[in-house]
Amino acid sequence: MPRKQITIPKFRTEAEEAKWWDSHPEVATEIMRRAIRSGRARRAVPLKTVTIRLPVPDLKAARDLAHHKGLPYQTYIKMLLHEALERERRPA
Repeated sequence: MPRKQITIPKFRTEAEEAKWWDSHPEVATEIMRRAIRSGRARRAVPLKTVTIRLPVPDLKAARDLAHHKGLPYQTYIKMLLHEALERERRPA
């Protein structure tokens, strides 16, 4: 059975594009599914599992903010850590 072609419209603004992607999450899922099946989707950086103790209020805040942004909280914490490390690496 041939795969249905995915058609993504042209957008006039970033807001228009964001609205379209928000209302069509199945398209992003299918694009990723196809990339994984074909071997094109790979992690650029290897990951290592770690255990870290965090203050309960910080963890709650991270979960709340991540939920508000529509992200898994662990992904959100990784993003924050990465951004903070990048800022610290920059020369003053």
